Amino acid sequence: MSRRLKTGGQLIDRSKPLEFTFDGKPMRGYSGDTLASALLANGQLVMGRSFKYHRPRSVVGSGPEEPNALMQIGEGGRSEPNQRATVQSLWDGMVARSQNAWPSLAFDVGRVNDLGARFLPAGFYYKTFMAPQPFWKHVFEPVIRKAAGLGAAPTEADADRYEFRYDFCDTLVVGGGIAGLIAALGAMRRTDERVMLVEQKGHFGGRAMVDGGVINGQPAAEWVKNAVEILENANNVKLVNHCEGSGVYDHGYVLCTQDLTGFKSDKTGPRERVWRLRAGRVITATGAIERPLSFAGNDIPGVVLASAMRDFVVNHGVSIGERTVIVTNNDDAYRTAKVLIAQGLRVAAVVDARPNPNSLIVNEVRAMGVNVHVGRAVSRVHGDDRVTAVSICLQAGEGAVMQEIRCDAVAMSGGWSPVVHLWSHCGGKLWWDEARAMFRPDEDNPPKGADGRGFVITAGAASGALTLAEVIEDAIEVAGADAIDCSSPEEDAILPVWIMPEGAGPKLRAKMWLDFQNDVKVSDIRLAAQEGFESVEHAKRYTTLGMATDQGKLSNINGLAVLADRLDSTIPQVGTTTFRPPYTPTTIGALAGEARGPTFQPLRKTPTHEWAEARGVYWEPVGYWRRAYCFPKPGETHEQAVAREVKNTRQSLGIIDASTLGKILVRGPDAGRFLDMMYTNTMSTLKPGRCRYGLMCDENGFLIDDGVVARIDDQSWLCHTTTGGADRIHAWMEDWLQCEWWDWQVHTVNLTEQFAQIAVVGPNARKVIEKLGGMDVSSETLPFMAWADGRLGDFDVRAYRISFSGELSYELAVASAQGLALWEAVMEAGAEFNVTPYGTEALHIMRAEKGFIMIGDETDGTVIPQDLGLDWAISRKKDDFLGKRGQQRAEFQKPDRWKLVGLETLDGSALEDGAYAIGQGINDNGQTHVQGRVTSTYISPTLGRGIAMGLVERGPDRMGDVIQFTRIGKDPVDAKIVSPVFFDAEGEKANV
Repeated sequence: MSRRLKTGGQLIDRSKPLEFTFDGKPMRGYSGDTLASALLANGQLVMGRSFKYHRPRSVVGSGPEEPNALMQIGEGGRSEPNQRATVQSLWDGMVARSQNAWPSLAFDVGRVNDLGARFLPAGFYYKTFMAPQPFWKHVFEPVIRKAAGLGAAPTEADADRYEFRYDFCDTLVVGGGIAGLIAALGAMRRTDERVMLVEQKGHFGGRAMVDGGVINGQPAAEWVKNAVEILENANNVKLVNHCEGSGVYDHGYVLCTQDLTGFKSDKTGPRERVWRLRAGRVITATGAIERPLSFAGNDIPGVVLASAMRDFVVNHGVSIGERTVIVTNNDDAYRTAKVLIAQGLRVAAVVDARPNPNSLIVNEVRAMGVNVHVGRAVSRVHGDDRVTAVSICLQAGEGAVMQEIRCDAVAMSGGWSPVVHLWSHCGGKLWWDEARAMFRPDEDNPPKGADGRGFVITAGAASGALTLAEVIEDAIEVAGADAIDCSSPEEDAILPVWIMPEGAGPKLRAKMWLDFQNDVKVSDIRLAAQEGFESVEHAKRYTTLGMATDQGKLSNINGLAVLADRLDSTIPQVGTTTFRPPYTPTTIGALAGEARGPTFQPLRKTPTHEWAEARGVYWEPVGYWRRAYCFPKPGETHEQAVAREVKNTRQSLGIIDASTLGKILVRGPDAGRFLDMMYTNTMSTLKPGRCRYGLMCDENGFLIDDGVVARIDDQSWLCHTTTGGADRIHAWMEDWLQCEWWDWQVHTVNLTEQFAQIAVVGPNARKVIEKLGGMDVSSETLPFMAWADGRLGDFDVRAYRISFSGELSYELAVASAQGLALWEAVMEAGAEFNVTPYGTEALHIMRAEKGFIMIGDETDGTVIPQDLGLDWAISRKKDDFLGKRGQQRAEFQKPDRWKLVGLETLDGSALEDGAYAIGQGINDNGQTHVQGRVTSTYISPTLGRGIAMGLVERGPDRMGDVIQFTRIGKDPVDAKIVSPVFFDAEGEKANV
């Protein structure tokens, strides 16, 4: 049966019909319809099934607060579950399906759960799925997995694409209702201020477009039209429709999600855009959400919020029923009565819990011939998949039925809750307004910006203003806008009503729904409190109140009130659950943006990448980078190429692209103090122009990175990290600066990709650099562990005299754009020295020959510097550094700890990587005792035999001992414990 009204529907275009299907059934709507309004117009009241009991559910709201009408939209690569039908715009050819019902929406076998509801109270799963233990694997888990979730996860790759956009503004206004428009107009007057207004819907005006009113002598709709026109023509204002403020974070950072094609049949172009904004201040004019009332049967299809009922009538020309009972505790619901009567629909009665409402609007409705039952409540709603009648009783009673009223729809209003999510996301506090029964933003405790002042401000209904005049007055005060003439009639005060009737017994409470989606009832909250879950956060998790897509928008306040009553406490004492972004569910694809397919993990390439590619390089993935493993010549194996590269570098000259090493600039008056905390040794005493090797540990004392630190000037240090550690260590530094030492005057910048770094290595390194000309790189001018800026040939360079190979070595840093040219210049100048490009494997072999550690090889997250013989790099003078207290634990002082040694097999072969050293005896777990493991192992071209480094129990005290190491598929092999420095133990080659 069609529910489309012949008149009304200001958002739909009746000249543009649209075809769509729901559960395979063809239906028709109009341009401007939501999926929910179109389904209602086609007489489809039941739209889904609840999660736990599979009860039939229809719409209860008309916006993002909707918990029931969740749909599977689209097919194939555009199939999406859990889309709210109330905000999903209709498009031609849409395919929609109901969820959580089998075999069909009309006949769902899961409804059997409802029959056994008394055996499935809150928390039953915590008590049921425990014993007998074998049942978990074969019964409980399979059943839970099958029952979990609502819609079906797509099986095909997402066919849509998404994008990010970055922007800045001085004032960001979230919400395009009356308050948002006034706020934007006020900010617009400051012509040097950039203003951005985002609105979730496709039109502006908010509730005033439905509820009407007169502003400056004009109908509200006309005033809205003029205000939007002024803002559109302003040079300093940007308006964005179909865009939701998803989350507000520290330092004025705001994420907004814009729907670009979800309301169009044409799906070309990006589907969604995530705006990443930096705002000087944020004005949240996000309105308020009407609360449901808790009475038995308040979830039966046909029971909707009073505001939602008039939204469907006014905006879409759709009725929920022919005969409606309105139940309320405030004046606002009477507006619904007036709207219904104006459309020729019947209001069977108004059931008002207040004992003596006598405001203008109440008397207007009475004058229209509507029976207003005061001091009354709904005892029970009758019906199964459709409302058929309501029984009314005294609100102050226990539910004894006084009268039954036939109806096919119920409009309920329990008051309004300001949308405070964005206010609360980054620390804004709330206070409980007893007179209006709502949590309101506490203006004395706003979210703090970087300057210590509140940068988030609420306006209009989001502040707790309810009438049009109040909304306008509040918005003008917030925005400093021009005066606006508007008055609203006096309204009677709300009567806080948390359950109907207030003396309802267990039988009625077991059918009063708080969370429609998760099937949480008044009785469940009371049970949680009875079982000791007195914290609101604990009660939430025990009952699932306000979880999933609802996030407490409809259910929380009523749930808090029920919990407070059960604990004989007050709502402010119980408090609220935590508001977390995003405000509504966000598509995962939108969060990823363009990071998918080949761009999901973009490859980083050094300036010499193409040069190496053209010469047959063999690549190795290192973090996000591709580094040269070796440069094989025609006919060479990788092993032969690596051996050649090592020998040529040791004997004459090698060159390697070290651009991937992390380069983090740390600058500020407190930079030295900060680095002394970051590193185990002291960096504040380092002189400008000098370098120092440093170790970085986590709070537990475990080694996480190492590298050379160069002091640039009095307030600047450049910290080199491992290739894979650049982003991680930069984030680590920022974490401590932002969360712990936020008042230190330090800033960090990751410069890794700003500079190319070419290492020129070998006995002839100085000669080839001198051929380029321009800088004095002699040992006297540029000694080991020093650096200098200068000019080599045609290049401005920073030359570091550091070595990871044990050879004479210079690392030359230039701007990335000059990296390839410098590389080619060195190759040309070094031709007479048989210059040889080498890769990471040759680098690793040479560092192992020198006994230098490699993060990730010699470390595994359980190793401290002392295990690696790096005690010399740990300051004994500093009061503190990250990891110091962790390293003082008794476990780290034990004499039998595994420590770093060198290993040589007796037969000259190479040990297997990761091989374990076999100990004596059997452990308590029945396994052979292990006394160490190999961390790095190679065939050394320099020495002509296998070498290895490893961690061995009491290793440094056992020099010369022979121990056995495992081999896969072979007998163990004998190896001698030796010094980890296999080559040039005195370091003479690097110091020439």
